[in-house]
Amino acid sequence: MFRIFGPPGTGKTTTLLNKVDEALESGIHPNEIAFLSFTRKAANEAKERAVERFNLDPKEDLIYFRTLHSLALMQTSIRFENIMSEQHYKELSQSVGMTLNGTRNTSISDDLPTASSRKDPVLGLINLARLKKTSLRDEYNISSIDIPWNTIDYINRALVDYKRNMGLYDFTDMLEMFVNESDKCCPKLKLTFLDEAQDLSALQWDIAHILDSNSEKMYCAGDDDQAIYRWAGADVDHFINLEGGSETLEQSYRIPSSVHVVAENVAKRIHRRFPKNYFPRTESGTVQRINTMDSLDLSTGNWLILSQAGYHLQAVASDLKSNGYLFNYKGHRSIGEKLSEAVNGWENLRKGKEVSGAVAKKIYSYMSSGKHVQRGFKKLPALDEAEFVTLQGLINNHGLLATKEMIWSEAMDKIPETERAYITALLRRGEKFNALPRITASTIHGSKGGEADNVVLLTDLSPSAESEMHINPDDMHRVFYVGVTRAKQNLYIVDPDDVGRSYNL
Repeated sequence: MFRIFGPPGTGKTTTLLNKVDEALESGIHPNEIAFLSFTRKAANEAKERAVERFNLDPKEDLIYFRTLHSLALMQTSIRFENIMSEQHYKELSQSVGMTLNGTRNTSISDDLPTASSRKDPVLGLINLARLKKTSLRDEYNISSIDIPWNTIDYINRALVDYKRNMGLYDFTDMLEMFVNESDKCCPKLKLTFLDEAQDLSALQWDIAHILDSNSEKMYCAGDDDQAIYRWAGADVDHFINLEGGSETLEQSYRIPSSVHVVAENVAKRIHRRFPKNYFPRTESGTVQRINTMDSLDLSTGNWLILSQAGYHLQAVASDLKSNGYLFNYKGHRSIGEKLSEAVNGWENLRKGKEVSGAVAKKIYSYMSSGKHVQRGFKKLPALDEAEFVTLQGLINNHGLLATKEMIWSEAMDKIPETERAYITALLRRGEKFNALPRITASTIHGSKGGEADNVVLLTDLSPSAESEMHINPDDMHRVFYVGVTRAKQNLYIVDPDDVGRSYNL
């Protein structure tokens, strides 16, 4: 297994994709190549590139371009309808007398952490032990879960019995079945490519080695310095200690020299790492230390505001709203698409333009029955969503009582006051509702793979992170290494609220 170490911005995935191109050009059949990634997005990127360049059929010719879980589902005898669903977990909850919040990712889009972790602490602990191939009792002993061992053990046994009796499986069962029945499950391949290898768990490494033994050549790409999912079972030491050749990509196309200095200072603190050197861009960029974010002008450029813990971003999001900025937060736009379409739609109607029935229904949803829309017309039963309509058409045929003279805030009187104030601030600043937000507020874990010209890095730590740092400092060094290396131009390091509970950059 040949390793490709890809420091931030060095084009690790692109390097793998180029090797896929070379293999296809050399005449290797596409179904003799596997490209495996942790996200369906990355696997699809490789698939789309090969389809476009070599005129291939994505369904027939590239069947092994997918996530590890998806590969296991395809190759084993497990069918999607036999996967544990939310309803099954509800039945199990009733049986054990305890609520268990199990979910099923219907697209199997991500291997880690979404498909491998659970919202429920008990199910999460059970799953973590299986991914790490450790005993549940050992995993329980080192966890911070505040539930008696007897309860954990009872639920685990009940889960195993329930699945067996019902003929059901969960995501980790797929991986285990692939390993246990590898002689039947694993395809024979010319080439296998595995991206983000630093995030593999012990169980997933078993699959990687099975693939390696069934492939003429295997490449695995990753960066141990960016291994920030150890809490979800990732076994970065396995990646570091792998036997075989390796290559380090040496040129970053993202990191400017001043940011590179900070990043290298953090990387040097990591005790368990594969030594590697890479060059930054020739541009210097800037690194600035600031007391608060109040001094920053966020009105232009793209921004990534990062913190170790999600709750540190609550005040940030509140300030961004008060100042009228459009932004992404927790994976969503700061103003919902339904509301923004309704406001824009109403103003378009006032200007004499048409809107679709779908938009009209969104507008009506924010109007009071009997006041701004006649009773019985609230859900626009006679208007097809694809049909277009004017303001006068709504008044004449669809019970609209609001008039052209009313601005959005007057006509749509059911918009919550907090949203009303935010929209007013957005309009005052001149932000366009339908634009892609220039600003994203995210945890560092949520930003992995992302980048921005301007990165604002909060250095506060949560109490649990501060405690964990004394036990395993490498994990937190890696988290902040990832945070620092999102910056393409300017890095702003914000002083912590509590110096005693912060990361020192």
